[in-house]
Amino acid sequence: MTGRQLRAGRVLIGWSQVALAKRSRVAIGTLRRMESFSGAIGSRTTTLSQVQAALEKAGLVFLYDGGPGVQLRIAAASQKPSRKS
Repeated sequence: MTGRQLRAGRVLIGWSQVALAKRSRVAIGTLRRMESFSGAIGSRTTTLSQVQAALEKAGLVFLYDGGPGVQLRIAAASQKPSRKS
């Protein structure tokens, strides 16, 4: 994951740095440092995993084909046809 992917994903979901820090249980200073990387994030694997898991739980998908990117996952509920009686 790159710093730009992290920052873009957080913004796409609509979270502040503080919100992501709380949800991932990572110190705000660490998160700010992670977002400042221009390339791949140099961080402990467990810390990076915690942040990635929090974003993925919120519906973010990390893309790597054709360069790093992010997108929101389509919720399974929105794919089901509605049943109106």
